[in-house]
Amino acid sequence: MFRRRTALLVHPALDDDALHTTLTELRPTPQLHGLGAGSSRALWQPVADLLRDTGRDWDRRWHRMSVLADRLPFSVSERWITERPGDGDALALWACVRCVRRAPADGWTAARDAERACLHAAEVCPEDPTPWLALLGLMHSLAVPPRDAVPVWTEAVTRAPWHRGAYHRLLRYLSPRGHGSVADMMDFARQGAARAPHGSPLALLPVAARVELVAHRQRQTSLGADSHWNEPLAGAEIDSALTDWFHTAAAPHAEAVADLNILAFALVRAHRPSDTAPVFRRIGRRMTPHPWELLPEPERTFLYWRDRDRGRGRPGG
Repeated sequence: MFRRRTALLVHPALDDDALHTTLTELRPTPQLHGLGAGSSRALWQPVADLLRDTGRDWDRRWHRMSVLADRLPFSVSERWITERPGDGDALALWACVRCVRRAPADGWTAARDAERACLHAAEVCPEDPTPWLALLGLMHSLAVPPRDAVPVWTEAVTRAPWHRGAYHRLLRYLSPRGHGSVADMMDFARQGAARAPHGSPLALLPVAARVELVAHRQRQTSLGADSHWNEPLAGAEIDSALTDWFHTAAAPHAEAVADLNILAFALVRAHRPSDTAPVFRRIGRRMTPHPWELLPEPERTFLYWRDRDRGRGRPGG
């Protein structure tokens, strides 16, 4: 009854319809002559158009770049950088691709090539935080100590001071599942939330950090205890996320769907059904794998909590 996959929209593009359309258009097909055969349009042109239209919205640019780097056929970015070697968008995407798809077996040569791709993109696009965030991801995969990674993160936030993706990337870096500790992670999350302007999604950072703590404890024990949701400080952090972000008139950001899922998960674990209902109404059908994958039956749990209040209001689409 509850495992109705058609009832959910689970996609890395989240609610970015333009990104989803681009990925669908460039999805590999079993055509004899390969991707893009028979078309006079450059293989990479839909991606170029998408990133051109993104402009200087650095938050959405990072979201689109990171999803494209992970999901786009490799041949698209490879051909684009070959045909337009000086194009800033092509260089930034190529840096992201090299960092994401660098196989560990390729060794340090591939890592150095990926690093050079990031630094070259940063030189060509000096205002763009994206190459620095790609480099931060590369450093995370190489287990570079946080003290050496923070200056790279600083380069990104100097260009975009309240960049949601930058803060969440360093949060994962500092988490005990990454290369830091519980204290490192929680201090960073609380300081970031305290300094962020009203309406910023960074108000959710301490809640996201507690979700990381759930994942860390599950890795340590089979029970995955998360009683910390009942602590008074946890309640205050959830209240701040609701007041300073969810209930504000702030415009939706690129990864708002991901943040709404984190907030809904926290409210469910903290047993706050009256606050949970409006969050699920805003989420509608757009479930994200994280953090629901931390529960034994993610889809069943999500759908139960989303649908239990249908009598008081229908979820959106």
